[in-house]
Amino acid sequence: MADSSNNEKKIGFFTGVKAEFQKISWPSKEDLLKQSSAVVVVSVLLGALIALLDYLAQFGVNFLTK
Repeated sequence: MADSSNNEKKIGFFTGVKAEFQKISWPSKEDLLKQSSAVVVVSVLLGALIALLDYLAQFGVNFLTK
């Protein structure tokens, strides 16, 4: 008896998953390329900014300790 209700729960779960997947609107290739490019560019810029701030902080600390 427990197996029957367990199987029904599994079937209900996967039916719900399938219904949710049908609601997804996937981006087009162009949108995906634009968004991915934006993420890469912003990541590189922020990395460069953090490296610059780190260099300036290191320079300031070295200036103060010498």
